Amino acid sequence: MNGGVLALIPARGGSKGIPRKNVLPIAGKPLLAWSIGHALDSVRIDRVVVSTDDAEIASVAEEWGAEVPFLRPSELSDDLSPDIDAARHALERLAVDESYTPELVVHLRATGPVRRVADIDAAVDLLASHPDADAVRSVSLAHQTPYKMWRLAEDGTMDPLLTVPELPDCQSQPRQLLPRAYWQNGYVDVFRPRAVLEHGSMWGRRVLPFVVDSPIYELDYPEDVARVERALLGFDDGASAPSAARHSV
Repeated sequence: MNGGVLALIPARGGSKGIPRKNVLPIAGKPLLAWSIGHALDSVRIDRVVVSTDDAEIASVAEEWGAEVPFLRPSELSDDLSPDIDAARHALERLAVDESYTPELVVHLRATGPVRRVADIDAAVDLLASHPDADAVRSVSLAHQTPYKMWRLAEDGTMDPLLTVPELPDCQSQPRQLLPRAYWQNGYVDVFRPRAVLEHGSMWGRRVLPFVVDSPIYELDYPEDVARVERALLGFDDGASAPSAARHSV
């Protein structure tokens, strides 16, 4: 079986900021269940797989409707393991075990449970309509411009993080004259398997922006819990963010 759209939700067992956060009750259900619900409610996603190294998380994922066809090795699940490790492992196991390769993969982070299902579908449609692109990545306008940021050198001095060739000393220029910069927010990303398997990247060689104008809610530390719960409980359907996203190519 090949083709279709796979939702891949990484959810490892270890977490230092909030222990066991993926199964922590948030606004009435385990944190992981919110992202599983978004994927199941999507009209574009055909299959929902959770990638985890943890038996309890696997059981919770299956209880809420996701598949857990395998466990992720512990060496791919530590604090410093990059997203691509989980993505590559899942794609390779699905290909070997089931001869299954999706056309597109939706990467949903369980730690960002506040999102619009319609935005997931729009991001999928964006990548599907551009076969030359390897990925769609959600971004937000950076409120602090990196063109005024510095890095410290070992000799005690510092150097600009970025420069603008046509604008000397951009660090001293008004913000309005500097290029607009966007930060990747983890709201929803979509990629073609070739990005990971051929290019060794979560976004490949050509990536399209999916600009999110609404607030981004991430659950990483205990102080985030109340804010995320308020956001989730404040929506009519409990699964949508309060404002839409836009994209451009």
